[in-house]
Amino acid sequence: MQCFSFIKTMMILFNMLIFLCGVALLAVGIWVSVDGPSFMKIFGPLSSTAMQFVNVGYFLIAAGAVLLALGFLGCYGAQTENKCALMMFFFILLVIFIAEVAAAVVALVYTTTAENFLTLMVVPTIKKEYGSQKDFTQVWNSTMEGLKCCGFNNYTDFEDSPYVKENNVFPPYCCFDHDNGTLVEPCTSFKAQNQKVEGCFNQLLYDIKTNAVTVGGVAAGIAGLELAAMIVSMYLYCNLK
Repeated sequence: MQCFSFIKTMMILFNMLIFLCGVALLAVGIWVSVDGPSFMKIFGPLSSTAMQFVNVGYFLIAAGAVLLALGFLGCYGAQTENKCALMMFFFILLVIFIAEVAAAVVALVYTTTAENFLTLMVVPTIKKEYGSQKDFTQVWNSTMEGLKCCGFNNYTDFEDSPYVKENNVFPPYCCFDHDNGTLVEPCTSFKAQNQKVEGCFNQLLYDIKTNAVTVGGVAAGIAGLELAAMIVSMYLYCNLK
């Protein structure tokens, strides 16, 4: 009985933390949706890189909503000893866990396919909006400056873009000299071709692989917490009358 009470209390505290995290993510998601540029200025190149591939604001709002629901179900189920709420909590966590495992497998096995798919989406947008849309241009400039990269694949992604048509040069980040850490300007097509600055997608993959231990540790920690939460919720469910 003491063990049951202890686990019940820990379940409530754990889900209160999840609930608060959900509130925080919702708040940040709304902030990003309303004022994206200020978000990028504070959180730097990592945030701008993410905004190339997903709508960060809507993603955070969705994640916050899921965490709010999980936190509420876990707290309510444990506090009131409601078997239905505990089962819903377990089921939602199970679906999330399976989705994460599936996404990890797809990311590892189909990296090239994902790159080709993103290329078809991102490159035409660069050619259309870089240099004409202020926020879009700022996002890419922050990404290229932070990761020391150029475009999605390379400098050719900017060909026929409004920026190149207006200035007759490529973004200066495409002529970054890694030997002395300076930008070679003006960044002409000839200079960009000689510098061979890596595309941002490949650079991001390289950074992830470089920090594979950290990324793997965080992923394993999250998976462990999810498994522990599922086990605890099922323990409470099975021991309720």
